[in-house]
Amino acid sequence: MATKIFVNLPVKDLQKSITFFTHLGFSFNPQFTDETATCMIIGENIFAMLMVDTRFQEFTKKAVADAHKTTEVILALDAESREAVDDLVVKAVEAGGSIYADRHDHGWMYYHSFADLDGHQWEVMYMDENAAPPSA
Repeated sequence: MATKIFVNLPVKDLQKSITFFTHLGFSFNPQFTDETATCMIIGENIFAMLMVDTRFQEFTKKAVADAHKTTEVILALDAESREAVDDLVVKAVEAGGSIYADRHDHGWMYYHSFADLDGHQWEVMYMDENAAPPSA
């Protein structure tokens, strides 16, 4: 079974992306960082490899999607509270990102969304699993 996850994302300007995500509170592993890529630490075993388009293209035979025009993936992050959800979205907008969907409040689950500088969609959510409705 896998013990870590590495999500690979193409970016236009690596330094601008590092600045953007640093503003949101993320850090980076310098061991896996050079002028073409960086390893953003999301959690203990969760990472995003941000790679300039030309480097990203080396890993696929398909065309690299323009996330401003096409959605290939939605990245979802958990937060410790509703306030933390809103705080991260505010920081994303302050750093040059944009809101791509309205916030949703289902009582037991609350989430809001932003797009980063390259258009990748991120959802930030708080869930009170003890208050979740029983599954059907």
